[in-house]
Amino acid sequence: MSPTRVLVLNSGSSSVKYQLLDMRDRSRLAVGLVERIGEQTSRLTHTALATGATREQNGPIADHQAALKAVAEVLAHDGLGLDSPELAAIGHRVVHGGMFFTEPTVVDDAVLTEIERLIPVAPLHNPANLIGIRTAMALRPDLPQVAVFDTSFHTTMPESAARYAIDTKIADRHRVRRYGFHGTSHAYVSRATAKLLGKAPEEVNVIVLHLGNGASASAVRGGRCVDTSMGLTPLEGLVMGTRSGDVDPAVIFHLVRVGGMSMDEIDTLLNKRSGLFGLCGDNDMREIRRRIDEGDEEARLAFDIYIHRLKKYIGAYYAVLGRVDAIAFTAGVGENAASVREAAVAGLEELGLAVDGRLNAVHGDEPRLISPAHARVAVAVVPTDEELEIATQTYALVGKSN
Repeated sequence: MSPTRVLVLNSGSSSVKYQLLDMRDRSRLAVGLVERIGEQTSRLTHTALATGATREQNGPIADHQAALKAVAEVLAHDGLGLDSPELAAIGHRVVHGGMFFTEPTVVDDAVLTEIERLIPVAPLHNPANLIGIRTAMALRPDLPQVAVFDTSFHTTMPESAARYAIDTKIADRHRVRRYGFHGTSHAYVSRATAKLLGKAPEEVNVIVLHLGNGASASAVRGGRCVDTSMGLTPLEGLVMGTRSGDVDPAVIFHLVRVGGMSMDEIDTLLNKRSGLFGLCGDNDMREIRRRIDEGDEEARLAFDIYIHRLKKYIGAYYAVLGRVDAIAFTAGVGENAASVREAAVAGLEELGLAVDGRLNAVHGDEPRLISPAHARVAVAVVPTDEELEIATQTYALVGKSN
């Protein structure tokens, strides 16, 4: 029997998230997280899904190589080791693939070189992704390693959506264009939304709203992305937990000239001290809603700004698509904050959008409609599953040769 298991790795700068899945029935066999890599207080948390048993290991883990070796050991303890003949491949999340990578790719030296070449446009993410891939290759050099890129789903955007209106020679020389991110989530959710409607992805136009601490929107026509809110970096677009989203570029010049701020200080301001946190000191929507309920006007303004930007993108993508069959809310805020969903759609009845208060208040782990039966456009809550999407794309690629 051909191997059917896929290990999904998401290597961050100081963490490794992992899941082991069996693609015969798309079931999870194990999930885990190694965090605070390089510190004395490193921690590995591992759960074997067959038994539900969770184990935790505390103590220093020096680097990603040590982290992945620790992951291999806890998997082996459950009979799920990296040396298992049932393991078909390891799928890696890679944040930035530029325009070169438009689909999942088996990693070789040329692929590693290109991912490395993209570090200047993803300095926080691609280096960590590379470390995870190289470490996994060293542990299992005989096993296919597949890179699945956050940007690849958005490479179908037309040039009219992907280009900035700046000098084309300068833009091309420095690869300045809109790439988009959260692509694995947008791909998964747009397809799951079509399934919820009982249609094929090719038949459906969907606006996907991925609302977490990082947030992005996409316009998906017939299964293909035609626009998305994030750009060259994940800073553009919606108001996020700590990122500003859209701002006048001249704000940067003003802060340099008038505020005397350095470029590094402005980078920190826009990425880490803006968004909801910059507006009210909190980036947790649950806390913001609690403060609003207590009459906190600062929290109310932050929420209103967040919703205002969200409505603008819904309207813009409605115009881009021309016909919208569904709007899908996903990720931490999108899946759990009923007040955000209600406020984002309120006032858009002329566009065929409405939310049923009773359906909207229901919590669940399955895709569900929250719009009334008479609504012209379906409004859905679709839990995202980026790990399953990475595993599915990985297995689809390597399964052909097994």
